[in-house]
Parts: sequence; structure tokens; C-alpha cells
Amino acid sequence: MVGPPSTDFVGRVPVRARVLLADDHQDFLAATARFLESEFDIVETVDNGRALVEGAPRIDPDLLVVDIAMPLLNGIEAARQLTALGSRAKIVFLTVHDDEDFVRAARAAGGLGYVLKSRLASDLAPALREALEGRAFVSPSIEQATDQNPYPNP
Repeated sequence: MVGPPSTDFVGRVPVRARVLLADDHQDFLAATARFLESEFDIVETVDNGRALVEGAPRIDPDLLVVDIAMPLLNGIEAARQLTALGSRAKIVFLTVHDDEDFVRAARAAGGLGYVLKSRLASDLAPALREALEGRAFVSPSIEQATDQNPYPNP
């Protein structure tokens, strides 16, 4: 799974980034897909961490949007496994967990972004754009709560 993300220009038409969404709440998964579809190509949705680990290598998306609390395999462990497998997909966690320990664990698992579900409308698309550029993003409310950015940009 090597190669640049599909955000390059083909001729004069930009190619949209391909996103795989992982969340065990079907209504939220559908709402997230609808929210992102104007800017990104949603190539698949899965409802558990095991399906994420199995699907990502087959689909080879540019971005993974991952919930932390999922059945069969949690999102952080799924991200760890995908990172260890050499996945080139940029990982952005979308979760209800605003605890600093979760933010650190997400970063250690290979995540570039950490967005609270309550801030989906304001933070998710910017987080995905930043991740595509290799830059970190954390919902501002978490950064203010921890008083420092656990995702410093290189």
C-alpha cells in the first residue's frame, strides 16, 4: 500500500480523497457520510474494528475516519494494526472521548487527527484536509482542556 494520496490533479480535474468511515452507530455513520460527501469520496463504511482492519488494505483509502469505541476490535487497536501493516491511509479519530489519555493513545496508534463527535460540523473536514497534508489536528476544545497540543506538528 504505497503511493501518494489521490488528491493530485488528473488533467485539470482534482481527484477527491477517498475515505473509509468506521463507527458502530449506523445513524451517526450515515450522517457523517452525508456531511463529507460534498468534498470527499466515501468509498466504504464499516461498523467494527475488525472490518476496518480487513477492509482498509483491500480498499486502499487516502483517509480513515475511526471511532474509538467499536465492537470486535476498538479503533485504537485497529489503527495500530493498520499502521503496523504499512497502511498509507491518514487516520483521523472521530469520538466522544475528550480525555487526554485517549488523545495520546490515538497519536501513538498512528492517528494524525482527533475530533470530538460534538464538533463534527466544525472540525472534521478541516482535520481531514490537515491529515492529507501530513499535519496534525485536534479539536480546539481538547487542546484548551489539556493546555498543550498532544499532536505537535513536525
